Amino acid sequence: MSRRAIVRPPGAKFKRCLSSHPLHHTLNIELALEQHKTYCHTLRDLGVDLIELEPDHEYPDACFVEDTVVVHGNRAIITRMAKESRRGESKRVEEILSEFKQIRSVIEPGTLEGGDVIHLPNSLICGITKRSNHEGAMQMEKWLEVPVHCIEDLTIMHIKSHLSYLGRNTVLLNERYVGNPILEPYTQIVLPSEESHSANTVSVDGVVIMSIRHRMTAELVKAEGFEVVYLDMSEFEKCDGALTCLSIVF
Repeated sequence: MSRRAIVRPPGAKFKRCLSSHPLHHTLNIELALEQHKTYCHTLRDLGVDLIELEPDHEYPDACFVEDTVVVHGNRAIITRMAKESRRGESKRVEEILSEFKQIRSVIEPGTLEGGDVIHLPNSLICGITKRSNHEGAMQMEKWLEVPVHCIEDLTIMHIKSHLSYLGRNTVLLNERYVGNPILEPYTQIVLPSEESHSANTVSVDGVVIMSIRHRMTAELVKAEGFEVVYLDMSEFEKCDGALTCLSIVF
């Protein structure tokens, strides 16, 4: 199946990204740009057609395009991010997606970010977290016309660092979600306690892109028959970002 992805490299203000990472002060923009290029090359090598946006020099976090929208079928919903300082990031994304999809936007009091939405074969999971609320999930379900199952975890920023769908009816999950009835139908790969935030991965037709720092988790993924491609995303991790954050695959 042909796939497209929207990507956008870091802009001039990237060092001002929202971050709680202890090494944020060491962020290297030049290295981030090189890592982003490698990320894009990897997606192309896996057969994904890229729509590359120009850097947005106004919004420091604008390279994390995933948070701006959720796409399902022939519809897309523009999110309403929890941090008001990020809400202008979606403008260019909306312009591009309007060429392909019917679009609506989340309205107040809803909040929703793409980093909280996991695509399953016939439904979505929405993390109810520090960034997405029940109202946002409800608006998404209504517009996208797809069942949305909510997992509430108000201690985290985005659920995708703790839970992801790899394909082949398999989920990668933090131990805290073992036993959740929403996930019972799926083969479960439980994250090692040493890599409890390593679920953020990009899966394309049986190939799983993972952080080079999550080797223990990668071995578990390989044991289930998936091919793994490693990428070093150190500079994006310093902005509390990860692999899925950098693209909108549709």
